[in-house]
Amino acid sequence: MSFSGLFQTQGMLFLLLLIGYIFGKKGLADGTGKNLLTDLVIYVTLPGSIIKSFQIEFNHQILIACMTIAIAGIVIQTGSSVLGMFLYNHYGDSKKKVLQYATICSNAGILGNPIAEGIFGQMGMMYASIYVIPQRIFMWSVGLTYFTEAPDKKTLFKKVATHPCILSVFIGFFLMVTQIQLPEVLNVTIKNIAGANTFLAMALVGVILSRVKMKELVDRDTIYYAFIRLVFIPLLVYVGCKLAGLDDLVTGVSVVLAAMPAASTTAIIASKYKKDEKFATRCVVSSTLLSLVTVPVWCLFLV
Repeated sequence: MSFSGLFQTQGMLFLLLLIGYIFGKKGLADGTGKNLLTDLVIYVTLPGSIIKSFQIEFNHQILIACMTIAIAGIVIQTGSSVLGMFLYNHYGDSKKKVLQYATICSNAGILGNPIAEGIFGQMGMMYASIYVIPQRIFMWSVGLTYFTEAPDKKTLFKKVATHPCILSVFIGFFLMVTQIQLPEVLNVTIKNIAGANTFLAMALVGVILSRVKMKELVDRDTIYYAFIRLVFIPLLVYVGCKLAGLDDLVTGVSVVLAAMPAASTTAIIASKYKKDEKFATRCVVSSTLLSLVTVPVWCLFLV
């Protein structure tokens, strides 16, 4: 991907967001419509996208490479969740939960994969596909615990383990490891469902954004988060990869994906569980805006 292609990808996300924003401003997506759109993303298009993301070649020749990048992803996700325990204690509970989720959940899948493929080639895409597996698991396990309150661990485990996106992770991982080929009608169905995910997810963020005052979009809190997400975490990842002696490709993919802005699911999950969805949307939009500058800088530094 050229740098112009990189900007085109991010520009596309903003145009999709703009469609949702216009719908929201025109009153075409009221409370009922927004809730329906939220459930459609959570229960249909996201699970389809997750299963599709696991449909990659998996053999013994790439096993070691997969294990290396997977371990790197696990360490990065674990480190990000630990950082979230300390960096946001001066915020109220609702904002803190949003920031913790947004710290472990980046846009590595939607935005990171095509960037990794464009910058690092086919191997970069393969590495990126493996890298996001731990993030998927953290997103729908640890991430959900930030928003889901359960009376005991058993109930909490049940609520997390039966979430459609976690079930999709298990199904996708099983299909990837076994290389079982689904009937063509299922493959086509999953592909089409997954193809709708980016549009619906970004449109939903746009609908939520339509309820946020533009003058409130960027403030000290969102700038602080964007610095953590776009600069501080990828810098730690770069230093860690170098100290661990990982090769340049693993390091490059890990840093670029760690430098992605907040995932659109940050706003979607906040909306679903009645947290500060407007603040969550501001984090998504402001970090995505600022990533137009920071991601190309990281790519230039690494290539």
